[in-house]
Amino acid sequence: MDSPALIVARRLSKSYRTVSALAGVDLRIGRGESLAIMGPSGAGKSTLLLVLAGIIRADHGSVVFDQLELNDMHEAELARMRRKRCGFVFQDDNLIPELTAIENVAMPLLVDKHSRHDAFAKAEKQLDIIGFQPDKHIRCHYLSGGENQLVAIARALVNAPDVIFADEPTGALDQATGQEVMQLLSATTSKRQTTLVVVTHDRNVATWCDRIIEIRDGVIQADTPLSPGSRK
Repeated sequence: MDSPALIVARRLSKSYRTVSALAGVDLRIGRGESLAIMGPSGAGKSTLLLVLAGIIRADHGSVVFDQLELNDMHEAELARMRRKRCGFVFQDDNLIPELTAIENVAMPLLVDKHSRHDAFAKAEKQLDIIGFQPDKHIRCHYLSGGENQLVAIARALVNAPDVIFADEPTGALDQATGQEVMQLLSATTSKRQTTLVVVTHDRNVATWCDRIIEIRDGVIQADTPLSPGSRK
């Protein structure tokens, strides 16, 4: 990797009671890199993503995000960092179904105290950028699963984050829609030089990334760079 590091994790370990989720993980993620984290259920994939994002803390080890040591940050500082510098896309889109598409996308900006006019203008622009076709003012409970995931991607991108964390972003979608969503997510983050970290069990999804790590029993077993020609 030639790009400078955005995230560096060292000797991460995390246990839930007697179950070890991470058992000494070292990982470097470059600026603008897209990384897929693969492995069987219970391997530690989602735990690793949550620790890298500062959502949960490791029992031991460290995560440095753009020279910020997450272990040294208070919860309020971590929340502020995530709000300003991270975007999130999950299998369950986590939208508010009673709100419209544009309201859901504007929400992170409103929480960050942008003016309503500025937040909605940026939300509308972001929905246009990703090619959202339905009426932006339709409530999300009327949208399809794929359409809602596009709204979730727009919401994750609207604050121009340094990194997008995506946990099984296509898991609730059919294969064709999932490929379309992953293609959009990969292309948009690549164009912006936004770092992308994707947890997936689907190798077809993983091949949209620059690199795949495979984790099992909380340990990285393989770390494989991909050439552009290997992508779907």
